[in-house]
Amino acid sequence: MPKKGVVRLGLSMEPELLAALDRWVEQRNSASRSDAVRALIRKELAEEELEDPEADAVACLMLLYRHDAPNVLKRVTAAEHRWGAHIRSSSHVHLQGGSCMQILGLAGRRSEVIAAAEDLRGIRGIAFGKFALGAPTVAGGRTGHVHPHARQR
Repeated sequence: MPKKGVVRLGLSMEPELLAALDRWVEQRNSASRSDAVRALIRKELAEEELEDPEADAVACLMLLYRHDAPNVLKRVTAAEHRWGAHIRSSSHVHLQGGSCMQILGLAGRRSEVIAAAEDLRGIRGIAFGKFALGAPTVAGGRTGHVHPHARQR
C-alpha cells in the first residue's frame, strides 16, 4: 500500500541507463531506485533555485590552515565577525602537525553566503578553502535569515 501523500508512477528508460542508475543507487547506499530518483530531482531543483542571487541558501565551508601562520587566527576571527549574521555554526578541529580545520555553517541569501565563503577562504594564511552550497527548501525548510530592509517572501 502506498504511503499517504506519495504517488506511484511508471518510468521507462534504456537498459544501459537503468544499469547506471542501479550502480549509482548501490554506490550511494540509497534505499531504493525511487529514493535515488527523488534525490536527483531535488538536486536539479536546488540548482535551479540557487541560480537566483536572492535565493535562500545554506553552505558548509571548510578552511584548512596552520595555526602558527602569522595572524591567521586574528584574520579568521575578524572575518567571522564581519559575516556574523550569516554564520550559524563554527567548529574548530586541531589536526596533527600544527594544522587546523575550521568548519562553518552559513545561511542567508545565495549572493551573501557566497561572498562570505569567498571572503573567508581568501584570508591570507588559509591553505585550502572549499564550500558546498544548498537550498534548504529541498528539505522543506528555510534559513530564517531576515533582512529587515527587504521585502518578505
